[in-house]
Amino acid sequence: MSKIRAAITGIYGYIPEDILTNKALETLVDTNDEWIKARTGIEERHILRDPEKATSYMATEAVQGLLKKTGLSPLDIDLLICASVTPDYFFPDTGTLICYNIGAKNAFAYDIQAACSGFLFSATTGAKFIESGAYKNVIVVGADKMSSITDYTDRSTCILFGDAAGAILLQPNDQGFGLQDSWMRVDGVGAEFLHMKGGGSKNPPTHETVDKKWHYLFQDGKPVFKAAVKGMAEAVNEILKRNNLSPDDIRFVVPHQANLRIIQAVADYLKFPMERVMVNIQKYGNTTSATIPLCLWEWEDQLKPGDKVILTSFGGGYTWGASLWTWAY
Repeated sequence: MSKIRAAITGIYGYIPEDILTNKALETLVDTNDEWIKARTGIEERHILRDPEKATSYMATEAVQGLLKKTGLSPLDIDLLICASVTPDYFFPDTGTLICYNIGAKNAFAYDIQAACSGFLFSATTGAKFIESGAYKNVIVVGADKMSSITDYTDRSTCILFGDAAGAILLQPNDQGFGLQDSWMRVDGVGAEFLHMKGGGSKNPPTHETVDKKWHYLFQDGKPVFKAAVKGMAEAVNEILKRNNLSPDDIRFVVPHQANLRIIQAVADYLKFPMERVMVNIQKYGNTTSATIPLCLWEWEDQLKPGDKVILTSFGGGYTWGASLWTWAY
């Protein structure tokens, strides 16, 4: 009997309508379009400006689009995993809200918080439920309203982030398509360099934490840049070695869209041509958990059954890893 693997059988993305350009940021902080593009590769990012709408709204839009595209009923969903660092609330979890919004009454759901590696970790986790034979329809959605935790007076961070959501459908496959291997790591040493200090049990909200801007994300760029290049390159190399593959065997590498210079440095280190590296950071910025599914969504028409694709990410904490997939459609 052939091994059951979890294959990606559909993908969909949601991008808010409002655009924040580099030119617009020039009116908020001491920066300019040329400086931003040279250092990050970003030209614009999309922002969910409606204060009544949160991460679950974008995730719901992505999942509803996915269901319509694949012809799946909400009642057919067994499990929904939401990757996010900007949940609507601490509880209930955002996954539960999404299931309520779409009418997925036969599913259970939970959130995974692994910073920018959230989608990668969630997709691997969701795949295990398929591989075990327990479930047939698993949705993984990465969604973040990063504008809600971005300080638009801090030019080192406000130029980077945007809002978006992306969702995939995982289903069983016995023809060799789907998840082949994954390699994940974490190291708490990174907490010092990329974090949001306020809001949790260590620093619950007070006037003091608000005044100190502890409810915005903080990033020390230099150590994060170095660790991200090392981490993603290490993860992709490990996947290639473990599966006896070379860069020539891979149709696309799909990296987390944190910074174009990081992506280029990883490609250079791996000797992987940029034309086979998915990049859309120029349009959306860093959407955290949504970057990888958004890339797959935009490149979907360039993929065919049997193509080997490596997903790789790096996030605060630190969290990082890579996974190897054989495309199924």
